[in-house]
Amino acid sequence: MASATGATRPLRADARRNRDAILAAAREAFDADGVLTPLDAVATRAGVGNATLYRNFPTRDDLLAEVMQASLVDALAEADELARTLPPREALTEWLVRLAWQLRLWHDLPYCLANAHAGTDSPVSSTCNPVHLRLDAFLDAARASGDLQAEVDGPSLYELVLALSWATDRFHDDRDAARRRVLLASAGLFA
Repeated sequence: MASATGATRPLRADARRNRDAILAAAREAFDADGVLTPLDAVATRAGVGNATLYRNFPTRDDLLAEVMQASLVDALAEADELARTLPPREALTEWLVRLAWQLRLWHDLPYCLANAHAGTDSPVSSTCNPVHLRLDAFLDAARASGDLQAEVDGPSLYELVLALSWATDRFHDDRDAARRRVLLASAGLFA
């Protein structure tokens, strides 16, 4: 909570427990029912009232952004490893495959991410900024190596990944089907 000077006070122990319970319940609800699960159900699962949920997370996007943080940390670490260990073309391709698979983690997540991408005022949009930076870095490396044929920018490629992730979710792809889908859609990027 911010004070009049703008400094953030640490949460009381009970407030921290409530916040942690809400985040855990949201992860469980997103796993079971997707990201559009009713927030009232998240509050009930967490054992808190709606007011407590909304005091901590005023909007669905606030809650989603917070829950996504842990998943993105792992995905970004994978991206760094790919960039270190694979040539630019293979690194970009593998990152696209893994990102499309990761973003379909919860039902309707690609839909919510696309909405957040369209409007920069969403906390989900700012949570995804590191993903955009990684995409740009992969594109720059592939362009510098001469592997990139198409004139494509990071935002357009992110939109393609969201569309592929949405299809992976909707058509219930397994990992192999998702990989084939991404490879087919991204083939035109390369020389």
